[in-house]
Amino acid sequence: MVVKIITSKNFEEFVSQNRIAVIDFHANWCMPCHIVSPRIEELSNEIDNVAFGKINVDENADIAQRFGLVSIPTVVVFKEGKQIDEVVGTQPKDKISELIEKYI
Repeated sequence: MVVKIITSKNFEEFVSQNRIAVIDFHANWCMPCHIVSPRIEELSNEIDNVAFGKINVDENADIAQRFGLVSIPTVVVFKEGKQIDEVVGTQPKDKISELIEKYI
């Protein structure tokens, strides 16, 4: 599955049209984000029935502020359009997977 680029313009549609949506909040300058990003890519190919996206917080600060994000990377899980969980910082792939799988 492909990790979709999310912006302020398509955010609402993405989280509301997917039963479970996982979004990686990141920035290009963030070294820990470069560690988490490939893990999200791998999980998008391994976990079915979950939509994966990523948001650049520098380009979409309004979304980051809306959810009160103060640290990146932050991986947020949405269910039926509502934020239900998150994990902050560089996390191992299995921890991110466990976060997601408990809501499937």
